Amino acid sequence: MTRTIFPAEWYPQSGVQLTWPHAGTDWFDMLDEVIPCYVAIAKEILKREKLLVVCPDGDDVLRHFNKEERKNLLVAVVRSNDTWARDHGALSVFRDGKPVILDFGFNAWGLKFAANYDNQITGGLYAQDIFQPQVQYRCHLNFILEGGSIESDGKGTLLATSECHTSPNRNQPMELDDIEQYLKTTLGAERVLWLNHGYLEGDDTDHHIDTLARFCNEHTIAYVQCTNRDDEHFDELQAMEKELRSFVTAEGKHYTLIPLPMADAVYSEGYRLPATYANFLIINGAVLMPCYGTPRDEMAKQQLQKAFTDRTIVGIDCRPLIRQHGSLHCTAMQYPQGFL
Repeated sequence: MTRTIFPAEWYPQSGVQLTWPHAGTDWFDMLDEVIPCYVAIAKEILKREKLLVVCPDGDDVLRHFNKEERKNLLVAVVRSNDTWARDHGALSVFRDGKPVILDFGFNAWGLKFAANYDNQITGGLYAQDIFQPQVQYRCHLNFILEGGSIESDGKGTLLATSECHTSPNRNQPMELDDIEQYLKTTLGAERVLWLNHGYLEGDDTDHHIDTLARFCNEHTIAYVQCTNRDDEHFDELQAMEKELRSFVTAEGKHYTLIPLPMADAVYSEGYRLPATYANFLIINGAVLMPCYGTPRDEMAKQQLQKAFTDRTIVGIDCRPLIRQHGSLHCTAMQYPQGFL
């Protein structure tokens, strides 16, 4: 019987993938703002591990990095519609100890946007021998699954929101029970913890888990807490918090819950943007945390440090990212040791 393990994000990494902003993406009219944000993320990754950059022009990327940084930099020229590598990137598993990348279908969060090129990125990377020779490729394009929609503790437990996985234009006519069984079979999970509450205004993903609640280790979950009764999110996030308090680990113990502050509201053209501190990225030796230029940034940093006592918390100004309704974790996909 095949044994599949879906590593947690804190598992030692060989590198991280970013898909670079370019004139053919929705960033076309604000490249001068968003590229410095990507460069800041990239430089923190390059200090600690390899960085794989998917882009249409390698020279345009290389110019941002010095000779020392380029030693850890891999550049792959592959076409893309957009830059959200968390959702069009491959998921990495070990099957009977062997590294395997799983290429799921990506249709831009239920056919909301174009994704014809994004959906081909993982296959294109594999064809370019970006991965180590022992890495196997498995195509699952008949099932829509975004990396931001699922959290793994590396020990057989998944955390996800039911709203996202049952939303239109993803995997209908499958019901939630069918989807759960598929996830268990394909990702080697023993159980799925479903959140039925929680959302962020301005989020295009139908409530991805990585905007709301995140595993920090097998026994700890960091989550967005809303304590302001006048905030439109109050009821839903209070209900989500109650659900989280009811969850128990595989050993039957309640999780240690670390509340993250609700980010101050940020608006663009009258619409609220999905600013969230839960959209952090775990890398080797550090956690990259999105910041939004308010005093709550420091509050969130202190809370995350409680969960990651052995890692440096590094703040990255992500105000440009939320203008396209994503944040830091959405930009990146990690690969465990033995993959890149």
